[in-house]
Amino acid sequence: MEHPENNEAYKGLTVNSGVEQPSIINPYLKRGRYKRRELSVADMVEGIVKGNVTVLSQAVTLVESVNPDHKAKAQEVIEKCLPYSGKSVRIGISGVPGAGKSTSIDEFGVHVLDRWGGKLAVLAIDPSSERSKGSILGDKTRMEKLAVRPETFIRPSPSAGSLGGVARKTRETIILCEAAGYDKIFVETVGVGQSETACHSMVDFFLLIQLAGTGDELQGIKRGIMEIADGIVINKCDGENVDKCHLAATSFRNALHFFPPSDSGWQPKVLCYSGFYGTGIKEIWDMVEEYMGFVKDNGYFDYRRNEQSKYWMYETINEKLRSSFYNNAEIEHCLAGAERAVLAGEKTSFMAAKDLLNIYFKEKDGAGRDR
Repeated sequence: MEHPENNEAYKGLTVNSGVEQPSIINPYLKRGRYKRRELSVADMVEGIVKGNVTVLSQAVTLVESVNPDHKAKAQEVIEKCLPYSGKSVRIGISGVPGAGKSTSIDEFGVHVLDRWGGKLAVLAIDPSSERSKGSILGDKTRMEKLAVRPETFIRPSPSAGSLGGVARKTRETIILCEAAGYDKIFVETVGVGQSETACHSMVDFFLLIQLAGTGDELQGIKRGIMEIADGIVINKCDGENVDKCHLAATSFRNALHFFPPSDSGWQPKVLCYSGFYGTGIKEIWDMVEEYMGFVKDNGYFDYRRNEQSKYWMYETINEKLRSSFYNNAEIEHCLAGAERAVLAGEKTSFMAAKDLLNIYFKEKDGAGRDR
C-alpha cells in the first residue's frame, strides 16, 4: 500500500526519519559474567568465627544446598565449627498460623538484647508450596525493629517439604550461628499445629503461642505439641480481647494438670501478653530465665542436649539412607516401572516397595555392601 506522503498532492510534506533509539544494552557493560570467588573451607570457617555475616550467610546457603557436590564441603565446615558451638540459649517458638509469631519475635528479640546483651540469631522457617515448591521468605519484613539491629542475624529458610515445622538443615544452621558468636538463637516454626517434635529436639526452651477462642477445653488437653511445651503464652491480650485471653489461660492451666509431669520436673506456665503493644513481654522472659536456672541446677539441661545429639545422629542416618536409595542408578531405572505397575493395579504398593528394596539391597551386597 502506497504511503500518502509519497502522493504528488503532498509533495511539500517533509517526513523526518525520527531519532535513532539507543540500544537497551549498556555499552559500558563488560562482557562475561562476574564470578564470585569461591571460599575455601578454611576461609569460610575463619569468616564465621570472626562473625562475618556475609560468610555466615554463604555457609548457611551451602548447608541448605541439595547439590551433591556441596554436601561434602558443608559437612567439613560444620565439623570445623563444632568446637565453637554449644554456648547459646536456644528458644523454639511455635504456634498456629496467624498467632503473631513474627511480630512477637520482633518484640521478644528487642527485649532480650536490651536485657541480656550479646547477639541474636533468628531462624525463621517459611512453609513451602506443595504445588510450586516455592516459599515467600518474607518473615523478616515483619521484624522491623530487629532488622535494623547490627547484633541480629535473621535468616528465613524454606521448609522444603520437611515435617515438624523446621527446615531440613536447621540443626546445622544453629551450629554455624553459635560458632559466629550468636549466644541466643530463636527458631520460629512454620506453625504446623499439634506436632512439632523436630523443633523441640533442637532447642532448650519450647514456647507455644496460642490465641483465645481457638477451641474448648477438650482442644486444650490434646496431646502432641501441648505436652512438649515448656511455656504457653496467649497473644493479642489487648482491647476487648483481654477477658477472653484470661479465660483461655485458665482453661489451659486446668488442661496442663491432666498431663504427666515432664522429665525436667518443670511445671509449664501460662501467661498472657500483647505482641502488637509489647505488654507482658517481661513476664515471659522472667519465666524463660527461671526455667533455664531450674534445668541447669538439676542437670536436665545437659541431659537434654545429649539426648538431642543422639536424636539427630539417627535422623542423619535416616536421611543418608533415603538419599542413597533414591540416588541409586538401578533404583532410578526401576522406579518408573514400579509406579506403572502400581497404577495399573498389577502390584500393590507394599509389594512394589518390597521389590525395589530387594533390588537395592542385592546390589549393595554385590558391591561389597557399598564399601
